[in-house]
Amino acid sequence: MKEKKNKSKKNYTLYIITPVMLMLISAGITIAAAIKPADKLKTYTNIAFMDSLKSNPLDEDDGLVIKENDIDVDYTGKTSETGEPVRPSFGELYAIVSTDALGINVPVYWGTTPELLEHGVCQSSSSAVFGTNGNSVISAHVDTYFADLSNIKEGDNITVYTNYGKFTYTVSELIEFSSNDKRYIKPTEDDRLTIYTCKRDLLGASDRRIGAVCALTEKAFYTEQEN
Repeated sequence: MKEKKNKSKKNYTLYIITPVMLMLISAGITIAAAIKPADKLKTYTNIAFMDSLKSNPLDEDDGLVIKENDIDVDYTGKTSETGEPVRPSFGELYAIVSTDALGINVPVYWGTTPELLEHGVCQSSSSAVFGTNGNSVISAHVDTYFADLSNIKEGDNITVYTNYGKFTYTVSELIEFSSNDKRYIKPTEDDRLTIYTCKRDLLGASDRRIGAVCALTEKAFYTEQEN
């Protein structure tokens, strides 16, 4: 009789614990599902942290006008080491960045917003326009245009094409920094290109950035219009 009573007590305890465990498991799955999209959103927003001083008065993509241009990457006319860069408008495609080292040939948009990051590589509007003195800073998502940026090496060449000139850079330093560290994206006295993306993290968004600092090795401003 006593054994039967103990068995009944165990079954009663099991009936209570089982639904509680199922509730905890369900709650865990729900939280995990909610965290993943949030992490992706964080990746999309954090990658643009350097563009808080963007030149357009609009918030994020509200009213954003994306201007597409055909960039001449086959110019064969005369060039000069000096020339007049053309400052683009916010949201304008004004350059192509190309490197055989990563097998990329992608558009560069002036300014950084989530929508522009879906179209191509983005350049901070507080950085130097290509062809002017200072630090030109570009970024892209790690799961899109800069997916293989971790494979870049010192000595690799990067070419930037615009409709007013071609600019060649050589990777001089590989970098890694946190999302709130602005030492690599601030203005500089030397002419350089800084490229970066989020560090890949299988568990979600990462607050680490990887990339490269590239020294300017050649300026070639176009001096004549081709027919």
